[in-house]
Amino acid sequence: MTDYAVVNPATGETVASYDTATDEQIERAVASAASAAKVWGATAPADRAGVIRRIAELHRERKDELGAIIVREMGKPIAAAVGEVEFAADIIEYYADNIEVITADQPLQIVGEGSALVRRAPLGALLGIMPWNFPAYQVARFAAPNLAIGNTIILKHAPQCPESAAAIEAIYRDAGLPEGAYVNVYATNEQAATIIADPRVQGVSVTGSERAGAAVAEVAGRNLKKVALELGGSDPFIVLSTDDLDSVVQLAVDARLDNNGQSCNGAKRFVIVDELYEEFTSKFVASLAAVSAEDPTQEDTVLGPLSSLAAAERLQEQVDTAVAQGARVLTGGTREGAFFAPTVLADVTPEMDVYREELFGPAAVVYRVADEDAAVELANDTAFGLGSYVFTTDAEQAERVANRIEAGMVYVNIALADSPELPFGGVKRSGTSRELGLLAADEFVNKKLIRTA
Repeated sequence: MTDYAVVNPATGETVASYDTATDEQIERAVASAASAAKVWGATAPADRAGVIRRIAELHRERKDELGAIIVREMGKPIAAAVGEVEFAADIIEYYADNIEVITADQPLQIVGEGSALVRRAPLGALLGIMPWNFPAYQVARFAAPNLAIGNTIILKHAPQCPESAAAIEAIYRDAGLPEGAYVNVYATNEQAATIIADPRVQGVSVTGSERAGAAVAEVAGRNLKKVALELGGSDPFIVLSTDDLDSVVQLAVDARLDNNGQSCNGAKRFVIVDELYEEFTSKFVASLAAVSAEDPTQEDTVLGPLSSLAAAERLQEQVDTAVAQGARVLTGGTREGAFFAPTVLADVTPEMDVYREELFGPAAVVYRVADEDAAVELANDTAFGLGSYVFTTDAEQAERVANRIEAGMVYVNIALADSPELPFGGVKRSGTSRELGLLAADEFVNKKLIRTA
């Protein structure tokens, strides 16, 4: 039986298939991770840091191999795929560099005699359920902070990323982790539920769709397990004023096409103040129309195929439905197989399905608004609350809008600025937790109070 396969979205070819784990293999994985937690959690932070730093080094040494795998699995252009692996290495190294900060005791000011502190202790074995859109980066931002704390990892990767899953597991093993400290499992959804329910597993983190997050959270809640959710987004890109419209347009294009348009925190709704709308939209549409979806193995490719034929068909259905309901296509709207042309929709109204949906691919919606208040109202009129982008020449306005936006992240006059030290996460239906930065190491940790007379 196999649900795990590498299907090259550029060609439709099934490159490799992997057998789904047996129940006996799942049991061995859980037992191994739980046993390793006792050893790894008791390892000195400085020694843990040495192993984690080696994991980062191996990512850099094997970046070309890992990048080529990513291209095969989900169609990311090769330059971006290698860049993803390099970013994953930076993230992992960040936690090695900051392990003393992450694990340091926190003294408390108390009323009365004696002393008190909070000590951060590991919880034990954790399950990570990872998505296909960033096969290396997503694993790094979950695994690295938790290994730094002293937890161990059971990793269920997306069924279309089994080759990345195996290659990443090899890196963690070759870096010198104790056996069982990082275990890859080709688990079914039913087996994942069994892992979550197992009393030896202390928590679960999932990055994926709302549907996946809700299903995992339900199982975790039923078993009283901590759950971290990183879900979808429909991030607004708000333009209120600028001294350099061309630069803003280029950032808008880059923010929409990044990862073939398949980033949960990608800019998807472009909210433009009235006096800039016509010029912005004209330039934005022209710039996107100049980009074509090409072979992802070529170094100069900007836009590759979507992750699968099914993903392209879903996006096509969304665009077609939008048009049938009255939206206007300014460019694109078509595909060849999994290759989707950059697309811009206009005249979208709240009555249309696309107004509420996340477009996971190189498709954007442009909106004209009268002023700051209208921009904020439209930006917040969504079930999502992951990231947001605000462009203005007025510093006071930037501060006001940043405060009013209902999102976990606000980027002012900048885009594509993710960095290992910056926390990542959202509110509303975009999730419940934070990854990256020091906050990531607070998700699965026992903040143990020690009060001494």
